[in-house]
Amino acid sequence: MLIQPQMTIKQIIDTWPQTLDVFTANGFEQFAQPEMIDRVGRFLKLESALSQKGYDCAAFIALLQERIDAADQQADITLVERQRDHYDIDLAGLLPCPVRMPLLELVTREVEAFEAQTGLRVRSRLEAASVGADWMEEHILQAKSVAELPDLFVSAGFDVFFDPQGIGGYCRDGLFTALEYPAVNADFDGLTLADPRHAYSMISVVPAVFMVDKQQLGDLPVPRTWADILDPIYAGKISLPVGDFDLFNAILLTLHKEFGDEGIERLGRSMLSSLHPAQMVKTASRQQDDKPLVTILPYFFTRMATHVPSVEIVWPEDGAIISPIFMLAKSERLDELRPLADLLAGEEVGTILAQKGLFPSLHPHVKNSLPEVVPWKWLGWDYIYEQDIAGLIRHAEAVFNRAVGGGDA
Repeated sequence: MLIQPQMTIKQIIDTWPQTLDVFTANGFEQFAQPEMIDRVGRFLKLESALSQKGYDCAAFIALLQERIDAADQQADITLVERQRDHYDIDLAGLLPCPVRMPLLELVTREVEAFEAQTGLRVRSRLEAASVGADWMEEHILQAKSVAELPDLFVSAGFDVFFDPQGIGGYCRDGLFTALEYPAVNADFDGLTLADPRHAYSMISVVPAVFMVDKQQLGDLPVPRTWADILDPIYAGKISLPVGDFDLFNAILLTLHKEFGDEGIERLGRSMLSSLHPAQMVKTASRQQDDKPLVTILPYFFTRMATHVPSVEIVWPEDGAIISPIFMLAKSERLDELRPLADLLAGEEVGTILAQKGLFPSLHPHVKNSLPEVVPWKWLGWDYIYEQDIAGLIRHAEAVFNRAVGGGDA
């Protein structure tokens, strides 16, 4: 059962009590009182409540679903554990929370068809990205050999994929192979996104953009580039997605490439707060003395701020920094895995990512929901292969943290 816009607030909270926190954290504090749920919530439909606040319905439902997914995670794991000794192919990964449920429905249906056609049994573990760190530690980082890793794996991020002590080492040794696709979506014209060493397949990206509170900005100019963000005039005035490890690592790496340690120091000094993107959007519609002037967040969450009058969404003129969503397939099983890999890199999955999550797809036939002009800031394969990416992330984090703490980097 999925949340529908026509459902009442009471229906939603009664069915999924864990969603109450999402409502109260995003401007519906009245529902913290049970009598208000009974008196108002039994008649007030979700779509009407969100319309009154100018919130995008699809984006808010995704937040509710993320909370449900987190609460159901233990049940998901228990269900999968029963299949541990009864599979031929291991499919695993972390899915962006806003699109996990529709992707699970599609993948489950297609996996069942694949099993019926091939006779192969598939263990599918597609978890919510919100539980990423713990899941990665248990299932990926502790693997002692490639045999302990999934046959097909999909996730965002840099650190896990390029750590030479883990997956990065196996990719270097040719144990994972990229699936070659002849065309890339025209939205990415001019970028080289295909791995020249043919280990990693990129299927989608998570862009980072700016949300500017013009009411708080005063006489300061609206920042239009990443260099603007690092200007000392914004020191202590910016909210950063530090808790979104994949996107924040992409920001650290990309800015370090262009601006070095000094740029990361300035980024640290610019930080006022670190909030979940949903909280970032919530603050945009509130009157607060300590609101950030600028919030850097995944493009998806800008949907919720579309109707907030004081907010301007800025796609950086020098390009939105991107955190890639990668897919890895074991080389020795490539022929068996291809139908499932083609599914994950295909048009249906790409459309869900692009339309429901605002995660632009590389598939050439997907219509990405993007502004008319969309420059990108991509780290680049040459740079990735020239650097110790995992080590560089640790270094940049240390520089950033010292700057946040007011110390010398």
